[in-house]
Amino acid sequence: MSALFDIRNIEVFRGRTRVLDGFTLRIDEGCNTAILGPNGAGKSTLLKLVSGELHPVFSGDSHIKVFGRDCWNMWDLRSHLGIVSHHIQQEYLAGVTGSNVVLSGFYSSVDVWQHQTFSTGQRAKAEEIIDMLGVGFLRERAFGSMSTGEQRRFLLARTLVNDPRVLLLDEPTSGLDVRTAFLYSEVLRDLMRRGKTILLTTHHIHEIPPEVRRVVLLKNGRVFADGSREDVLTSEVLSALFEYPLRAVSVNGTCQVFPARAAIPRSPG
Repeated sequence: MSALFDIRNIEVFRGRTRVLDGFTLRIDEGCNTAILGPNGAGKSTLLKLVSGELHPVFSGDSHIKVFGRDCWNMWDLRSHLGIVSHHIQQEYLAGVTGSNVVLSGFYSSVDVWQHQTFSTGQRAKAEEIIDMLGVGFLRERAFGSMSTGEQRRFLLARTLVNDPRVLLLDEPTSGLDVRTAFLYSEVLRDLMRRGKTILLTTHHIHEIPPEVRRVVLLKNGRVFADGSREDVLTSEVLSALFEYPLRAVSVNGTCQVFPARAAIPRSPG
């Protein structure tokens, strides 16, 4: 199986802060994977590295290859990747319509512009994906008037118009209420069942869909654990990752975590 990315022994800095340190990881296409870890572990930095937004510091034995290549034009690379992140969500002006958010995906732009043209086929594809994600009734609604969950669906549609090889989702359910988060997860599960490869970052363990079979744990800029969800999402491993005693329980194919020690009761008054 070909590699989505193959990273060996690299460092990544954000300003003067070393975020990834001696980092090595390979993930293959077709392997739905969750990257889990505490805040500041390096999850978002890893996705920015794969998408070409950040560049590593190399040593003599280090490399980074994406889809088997170590040199990409960034725009060519992004035609193979569908990226949904909080950063992209923040870039859109409040007045842009839902339809234009999706159409902008054909040019990897923010909103559509006068010099951009769209074929009948492109417009039809955009409409088809909008309907598939259940937001057709919002196609002419202003982006700024939508809920966070509705905005995320339009951003997901924006990535899907190019039929990317892989979806990179940076904390896709962050900021969503419980109902909306699970509805969004259902959309992702459907895409995986249709054959789309998804790589997502999260710190919400219970929102890792059952179709995600591999889990990589990051801590302090390094791989802390890597393996099947059954081997990684355990009480012992998660307790060590978050440095807090946790009890992991499997419920309907998802992992739920609870404090392993009883809460200290408050005194009356």
